[in-house]
Amino acid sequence: MTEQPVGPAEAPTAERLADDVTAVVGRLARRMRVAAGHDSRLTPTQRTVLARLEAEGPATTAALARAEYVRPQSMRLTLGALEEQGMIERTPDPDDGRQSVVSASRTGLTTLAELRAAKRGWLTEVMARELDAPERRVLAEAMVLLERLVEGGDSDGGRR
Repeated sequence: MTEQPVGPAEAPTAERLADDVTAVVGRLARRMRVAAGHDSRLTPTQRTVLARLEAEGPATTAALARAEYVRPQSMRLTLGALEEQGMIERTPDPDDGRQSVVSASRTGLTTLAELRAAKRGWLTEVMARELDAPERRVLAEAMVLLERLVEGGDSDGGRR
């Protein structure tokens, strides 16, 4: 449970901020999923895997499982669902014929672009309506701090 707001001279504890940021980011993510509309075709895990394939290029099931910190069996299920929807394509691995290399299909890339556009559109509209210029500057400053937290979190040795 969150305490009462702190005054401008009082600095909230790291624990309180962690609770607040977690709650707000979670609610924001849920609102953006709803705003994306047809996004329900993909689970959060499927979206993440598809985005990774887009950003990093083709990968094996094992490499994707390691990158997403899941078991290969779980990744196979995720990829199977994506394949059923035509979101990914498989080709034989040139280095190991027993494996296949997975890549995002044109359908998958189009779907990702549509999801991102819907989320960005919703968020842009809400920011324009709810925040004035000084508040948008404050939010931009907060983004720098949030990015620093994300980057600083990479020093945890890969643990989640």
